[in-house]
Amino acid sequence: MDFGRLMTAMATPFDAEGSIDWEATGRLIDYLIEEQLSDTLVIAGTTGEAPTLNEAEKEQLFRFSVQRAGGRAKIIAGTGSNDTAHTIHMTAMAEACGVDGILLVTPYYNKPNQEGLYQHFKAIAESTKLPIMLYNVPSRTGINMTTATTLRLAELPNVVATKDCAPLDQLAEIAENAPSHFRVYSGDDSAALPALAVGAYGIVSVASHVIGADMKAMINAYLEGDVRKASKLHAKSLPIFKGLFIYPSPAPVKYALALKGLSVGGVRLPLVTMTDAEGEYLRQLV
Repeated sequence: MDFGRLMTAMATPFDAEGSIDWEATGRLIDYLIEEQLSDTLVIAGTTGEAPTLNEAEKEQLFRFSVQRAGGRAKIIAGTGSNDTAHTIHMTAMAEACGVDGILLVTPYYNKPNQEGLYQHFKAIAESTKLPIMLYNVPSRTGINMTTATTLRLAELPNVVATKDCAPLDQLAEIAENAPSHFRVYSGDDSAALPALAVGAYGIVSVASHVIGADMKAMINAYLEGDVRKASKLHAKSLPIFKGLFIYPSPAPVKYALALKGLSVGGVRLPLVTMTDAEGEYLRQLV
């Protein structure tokens, strides 16, 4: 399964009452595929506010996204949690919705050791035929999946990728030593180009909501050997990368989308929507 070079971790649109806005969701999917050139959309990940989406909402989102994308982009469902049995249940549900793959975050809060991480992901992998992207994000989960554990999991036939927010040296080690079917994606927009330089295949991005076309151009320039052009595009994008994380995500990217005329509503508590004063920096960029 080729998920492409540019994936967008899609925000979930809400209406004024805080329910999923299905009309806005459809518009956002079309926009991300057609205008921002996303190869794959990650649904109900961190940027999609997965912690505050209930199971029924996630099922609706997975099914709706598959139907709306209509094969124009791949759909990856965020089904991971810190409960192995529940993750297996959610993965089976996502598979029934027709998604192309699943994203599995490292278990948070209960913080298993490396053997526990391996057994968690192995049990899920054995429960599904779907391709699996691991998700290592130590700043949010409080645990780092080591290079050795990632490479051990990469030997499982349907574990095909990792979205990794660890330091570049860890990404480089994984990319250098992983089997040929396994691909490394940076989970940090600002590290997209450096990650490519150390062997990453692509990026799972938040900034691609607003500068996806530039990011695709940057990736293509690097792959074509035009490092100077790629570096200039990277430098041009850095203020956006910074601006989208000046406030707890995804509040800034939702604010930025509204500035571009694509309103996707606010965020659910315990997150809070940005004020206009807080959004001044973004208004200067978008």
